[in-house]
Amino acid sequence: MSSFFSEKYKALTPYTPGEQPQERKYNKLNTNESPFPPSPYAQRLARQAAGDLQLYSDPEVRGLVEIACEKFGLEKEEILFTNGSDEILNFAFMAFCDENHPAAFADVTYGFYTVFAQVNNVPYVQIPLKDDFSIDVNDYIGIHKTIFIANPNAPTGIALSKEDIVKIVESNPNNVVVIDEAYVDFGGESCLDLIHSYKNLLVTQTFSKSRSMAGARLGFGAACKELIADLNTIKYSTNPYNINRMTMAAGIGALGDEEYFKNNCQAIIENRKYTEEELKKLGFEMTDSKTNFVFAKTAKMGGQDLYLALKERGILVRHFETERLKDYNRITIGSMEQMQELIDVLKELLK
Repeated sequence: MSSFFSEKYKALTPYTPGEQPQERKYNKLNTNESPFPPSPYAQRLARQAAGDLQLYSDPEVRGLVEIACEKFGLEKEEILFTNGSDEILNFAFMAFCDENHPAAFADVTYGFYTVFAQVNNVPYVQIPLKDDFSIDVNDYIGIHKTIFIANPNAPTGIALSKEDIVKIVESNPNNVVVIDEAYVDFGGESCLDLIHSYKNLLVTQTFSKSRSMAGARLGFGAACKELIADLNTIKYSTNPYNINRMTMAAGIGALGDEEYFKNNCQAIIENRKYTEEELKKLGFEMTDSKTNFVFAKTAKMGGQDLYLALKERGILVRHFETERLKDYNRITIGSMEQMQELIDVLKELLK
């Protein structure tokens, strides 16, 4: 750290992304990426867009907004595309949180929430999950804070019902409630349609998981026109051209290839079921995942020891060192071949 680094950031603990090793080829089950490439249609449109990279991208992302509005039943003023859903989440911390509107989120959830609060100098509270890692809805009723809920949650994979989300939104009418639906396409219940009923609801989604575009960086937020106008104020004050031409084109292609999207989601759900059944045979305990990963532990080996043993054998999973999570590993659901390799290696390790 240099002597020039601002005092306001010296206590900041940055987000730790999942390993992206380059020194060898791993069976990579640690960062919840899709095992499938982007839609062929998305790839073709992205290649075509590469020919115009000397020109700025459309700051209004009009072509992508048009097809997204048709797909999700939105008006163009009700959606904002961003550089991954991380950007829309950061915008929400900037726009809807301050000393009079502190943030609130679970103690075990997406790690970026804490970072966004700290980097934006926002006061926040972390609400403990129950012993089974589920959210107690009553902890969020009428708390008068800007609420962030990953639904389904990460890294636990557990989902709240739409009915429970409604209870939280209705009980906090003077604060924005942000529902982060990064994993909703793998078994969760989306709240996108609720934005027409509640002026304080912001729903975010990403193309990184179910639409195989983690490397393209594309996400969006949907809310009433007034909230989106607020977020656009932040966008145009920071980075108006936040979606590049190739990503925009790929996004259009991804939304235009519904059959490819549905088939991939179904394959991951089926592979998750296979993995859960095999892990149970090996004595693992898991949460009820509605995502493209499982959150698992075994009494036969400690969480970190298992993570290191798998890594030594060429399989990467995600281990968290906090006290509540140290016994668990988060395992991304990949192709059937990837999951079979994992199970075979685990059988050897746990003999």
